[in-house]
Amino acid sequence: MSDTSGLITPALVDLHLAPADKSEALRSLAQRLVAEGRVTDLDGFLADVAAREAQAPTGMGDGIGIPHCRSPHVTRPSLAFGRRTRGVDFDAPDGRPADLIFMIAAPAGADDTHLQILAALAGRLMDPAFTGALREAESPAAVAALVNGEEAPAAAPVAAAAPEPDPAAASETATASEADVAEGGLRLVAVTSCPTGIAHTYMAAKALELAAARAGVHIQVETQGSAGVTVLAPEVIAAADAVIFAHDVEVRDRARFVGKPTVDVGVKAGVNRADDLIAQAAGLVAEAGTGSSAAPVTAASAPTGEHWAQRLRKYLMTGVSYMIPFVAAGGLLIALAFAIGGYRIASAPSVLGHFDWTSSHSWAAMLFQTGKASFGFLVPILSGYIAWAIADRAALAAGIAGGAISVAVGAGFLGGIVSGLAAGFLVLWMIRWNVPKAVRGIMPVVVIPLLSVAAVGFLMFVLVGSPIASAMSGLTDWLNGLSGSNAILLGVLLGAMMAFDMGGPLNKVAYTFAAGALTTAGATPDAGSLKVMAAVMAAGMTPPLGMALATVVRRRLFTPEERENGKAAWVLGASFITEGAIPFAAADPLRVIPANIVGSMTAGGLVMAFGSTLRAPHGGIWVLPLIGSPFLYLLAVVAGTVVTTAVVVLLKGMRREAAPAAPGSPVDEKALVGA
Repeated sequence: MSDTSGLITPALVDLHLAPADKSEALRSLAQRLVAEGRVTDLDGFLADVAAREAQAPTGMGDGIGIPHCRSPHVTRPSLAFGRRTRGVDFDAPDGRPADLIFMIAAPAGADDTHLQILAALAGRLMDPAFTGALREAESPAAVAALVNGEEAPAAAPVAAAAPEPDPAAASETATASEADVAEGGLRLVAVTSCPTGIAHTYMAAKALELAAARAGVHIQVETQGSAGVTVLAPEVIAAADAVIFAHDVEVRDRARFVGKPTVDVGVKAGVNRADDLIAQAAGLVAEAGTGSSAAPVTAASAPTGEHWAQRLRKYLMTGVSYMIPFVAAGGLLIALAFAIGGYRIASAPSVLGHFDWTSSHSWAAMLFQTGKASFGFLVPILSGYIAWAIADRAALAAGIAGGAISVAVGAGFLGGIVSGLAAGFLVLWMIRWNVPKAVRGIMPVVVIPLLSVAAVGFLMFVLVGSPIASAMSGLTDWLNGLSGSNAILLGVLLGAMMAFDMGGPLNKVAYTFAAGALTTAGATPDAGSLKVMAAVMAAGMTPPLGMALATVVRRRLFTPEERENGKAAWVLGASFITEGAIPFAAADPLRVIPANIVGSMTAGGLVMAFGSTLRAPHGGIWVLPLIGSPFLYLLAVVAGTVVTTAVVVLLKGMRREAAPAAPGSPVDEKALVGA
């Protein structure tokens, strides 16, 4: 057992947790971490916890909740524990409220040793003897001793005993693997992973190991978590009969498992349905052994940890995140070239044979041509890494080739999105083919790239390239033709999207639209896409700046923690980091979010009305020299900030005025006596 000494102290244990509401329960446990010096910023830490909760529920079933996150506000790996007889709803798959709540806090830069401690704890949560002992513990000291490994749990109480495997699943497993076990056992490999890489990753691994032991099956699990990756040896993978993927983030180096019958589910299914997954894998092996040409892929095999729309957003944002450095470098270089040499520099001859070290014109031409070359990679990189997010390295060739073809046929970033998705899902399907062992070695390096590149090329050249190119041309003409009320309305809409969830799906949709539209700008100094990018950045700067200003002008409306967050929000807002407003929204969403939306709509609409432009996809005030009409742009940001501040102060002030107005309340009576 890994040493967990110091992970928890009696002061971090609450055996009589009072709040029934999840957010209040989380705040209560987080306050203990703050009091013990384990967390430096209560609201900042709770915002990180809320962000993790938004990705997927942390209710594990069987009365266990494991809210957790990695946060820069955590000073050392820690655990706060709460026990509540009637439980707290953590959206567990079995619907049972959590009576045992483990708040796991990991520093953003925790080393492997500390993360291994947290991983060991996550694995122990699958042990009914451990959780049963926690339910029976009579003092905080006893809980701390159990968690820190200073006291071994007694045998599990009957109520906490591990659930019996499903009889049908057990029967299916036995039927499929009986002969294999007799000859040395059915051999499986598995990969587990989750967004944070702390809890679910290791709980799923432990659950699969226990289920395999019950079924008499050999299994080795690769945990792709924060405590490092336990990489499966190539010979282990080669000897495996089937693969189980229990994951909510993409499996790394998935091509290693090409040709193996595969069960592909979300990580929570690995925790809650481990026996069923072992049975499914055994069934696939049995089907393959009877001559089935391919491992069947059913609806149940799709990852269940996320809705399909969440996974699609993740694929798109992966592509965008890899594209952004090319957008930033290319856009800034082109903007610098225009600043030095004017807009006619776009028609300068190649500097390859005409470079003059002493000529500013030559330097400007070199910057422009380098930036233009960087821009040439935007769509191929976008397409390639969308495909990579879906099917890992094996899909890169088809994705990048599809993106290059999209540029060649004029389909732009819309074509890149289509080719990336097509390449990714095509390769994902091919990876699941059940092929002879002799062919498996060349599948990821020859067969899959050859077939997938040819198929994506046919798709883009023959089927969808031309229609998408027409749509892209229409989008470019529409953006360049925006003027008057139409432009302002677009700025208002994008502003509302940027502020609504501050880094969430709507925010990312607006930002992706603006960054992708930059690829249509070319050398045009006042292209409509440049105005869109400027509006989106202004709208994204406004929420943190508005909250920061509000903490200055009406300090009494904010807690000491919020006032501290306000100091950081100045820098975050000025740097175009919208997430700087999240701590304020987490504490008072009904007043902060509407204020943010109104302020960002103001900023976005004004930028479009002023015609400010921006070639850089990020940077905030630090790229001000590269913004068209910079003073009007700053005016729009200031106006949006002031509106945000005014609305949030008004709404918070109304709440304070309404609080003592309830007739007959103790406050009223005291006020009357005092009068």
